[in-house]
Amino acid sequence: MADPTPATSPDLVAPATPTRTFWQRRVRDPIVVQLTQGMTPEKLSLTIAAGSACALFPVFGVTSMLCFVVALILRLNQPIMQLLNQLLLPVHIGTFMLCVRLGEAMFQVPFKERLMLSPRQIHETYFKHFWAHPIHDLTFYVTDNADSVAYSIVAWAVLVLPYSTLIYFTLRPIMRGIAKVKAEVAAKDASLHPEHPIP
Repeated sequence: MADPTPATSPDLVAPATPTRTFWQRRVRDPIVVQLTQGMTPEKLSLTIAAGSACALFPVFGVTSMLCFVVALILRLNQPIMQLLNQLLLPVHIGTFMLCVRLGEAMFQVPFKERLMLSPRQIHETYFKHFWAHPIHDLTFYVTDNADSVAYSIVAWAVLVLPYSTLIYFTLRPIMRGIAKVKAEVAAKDASLHPEHPIP
């Protein structure tokens, strides 16, 4: 007696779903969602450029507020701005020291007067309990290192315009390409599955 259960063809077995990476889940997908919600490629490119620039502001503890204010003024996407602020935290530590050293060089600060603390020492000295006393810790850091903070902000201000311009014009054609692909896929899907098919 033949087995009534048909044999499953290897070609009909659904392929295993690949594991999604952190980059896809936390960065690419939010960007794609914003495109599908009507955000233009130009606006999205500006959001990423401005958000990353604000996230690298060389004063610890104020980047979230800076991202919020800039997004509010320029009418940019708040979630993406804050997401970039969190993702760029490791980079922020390096750019902080870069801005400090560049600012000290710009103002020709003598070596013995430069900020000699490492980012780890700065965290331990000023920001170890930041979330418990944010205003106190931030004020203590700024007043105790006023010259270095001022130098780093000047250096950031010098770099922020060329940096943002480079990021914007690099991302804009990429975002336009993504938007074009999404539009083509949506149009193809609409042609295959029309809402009101003709009988």
